[in-house]
Amino acid sequence: MKKERIWELDALRGLCILGMIVIHFTFDLSYLGGKDISMPAWFEFLRTYGHVLFVLISGICVTLASRSFKRGIVVFAAGLLVSYVTLFLDLIVHMPHLRIWFGILHMLGVCMMLYPIFKKLPYWALALLGAAFIALGFWFQTINLSFGYLFPLGLRSGKVFVGSDYFPIFPGLGWFLIGAALGKTVYRKKTSLLPKVKSDILILRMLQFVGRHSLEFYLLHQPILFLITILFA
Repeated sequence: MKKERIWELDALRGLCILGMIVIHFTFDLSYLGGKDISMPAWFEFLRTYGHVLFVLISGICVTLASRSFKRGIVVFAAGLLVSYVTLFLDLIVHMPHLRIWFGILHMLGVCMMLYPIFKKLPYWALALLGAAFIALGFWFQTINLSFGYLFPLGLRSGKVFVGSDYFPIFPGLGWFLIGAALGKTVYRKKTSLLPKVKSDILILRMLQFVGRHSLEFYLLHQPILFLITILFA
């Protein structure tokens, strides 16, 4: 029997993806199109912290599905593909500062692969661990190492460029586990919290479609934005 999807999670994930596309498009206009774009403070806040909602949703969803490790491998492999493409752009096309060494796909892939270790913990333990990992991640930001190869964990060095989109395991794993704690409590029945909302209206259907295909949209949106920017900027 096919499981019924929880529409609001798909819609929220789709909204996050669309927000990411807007953020990346402003970067492309600035980097490739030479446009001086001044954005309001709320937009800068979303650009810095908007990914947290996406990671929380991913943590919720990992409690509603099976095979998180296999899914994590797919997501991490997609992150590696992004790394190779941006490395090509840097070395061959001479577009520096675009490399993504450890972006959100790498981080989410690792979180999904690690989740089986935490899966049997009660929700309160997941929440406590999540809070501790978030604190650890912010503490790591105050440390400057003499070597830079622990950057996937969040430990950085000024000598090594960690990437244009950088989302380390800490605090990312913390937000992911808090999402898992929400999944085990708020969504413990694995049903929508908004069953009476008409989710079949056009805008919600569109958001749900984007949310269901978030990985595909992530992989395809930047080449399309690059092309649009180069042709029309």
